[in-house]
Amino acid sequence: MTKLVLASTSPARLRLLKDGGIDPIVIAPGVDEEQVADMAMQAGQIGNTADLVLLLAKAKAEAVVDHPDAQGALIIGCDSSLDLDGESLGKPHDPDVAIERWKTMNGRSGRLYTGHWLIDNRSGTSNPPANGKATNTKVHFAELSDSEILAYVGTGEPLKVAGAFTIDGLGGAFIRAIEGDAHTVVGLSLPALRELCIGLGVDYPSLWRSN
Repeated sequence: MTKLVLASTSPARLRLLKDGGIDPIVIAPGVDEEQVADMAMQAGQIGNTADLVLLLAKAKAEAVVDHPDAQGALIIGCDSSLDLDGESLGKPHDPDVAIERWKTMNGRSGRLYTGHWLIDNRSGTSNPPANGKATNTKVHFAELSDSEILAYVGTGEPLKVAGAFTIDGLGGAFIRAIEGDAHTVVGLSLPALRELCIGLGVDYPSLWRSN
């Protein structure tokens, strides 16, 4: 079995991997996402939401390469953001921001992007092979009443997730439809992870837990 490290503390990503037969080792990357994004913007490295999520996913994966539990393992870093009218929307954190965001998204459609960066840290080299991929899925939001928006934000759920919504939690009731990979909306595309494994010469089924 090939050991996989998840460079993320997202419960949704962990649950998705476990449901997919993978028991990853979770290591918090400790990356200041806003600082990394700001520096990359100033350096002209980000032109769109796909660039943003891929860069942050790479930063998270690379942040745990030297961790003792990441030795001899594959490392997957991920980041998600909602693109609405060309603006990248991450975690709102503040209730007022989440409320205004939902009023803007209400009854409309956006595109949820998730960046994936996979490092093959099994060789112990100083520059391990890696590759990345950004996936996206179109999300159609239902029309919510003001009281529904307030109730949802009041649960605290939308404050901690990209775009201020989930598809696998309370927010699932407010997603009218999606066009694309549902895993991307959760925050980690299993098909993308498989493609990245193939690109690094890793047999994807080797990630599955032993029976």
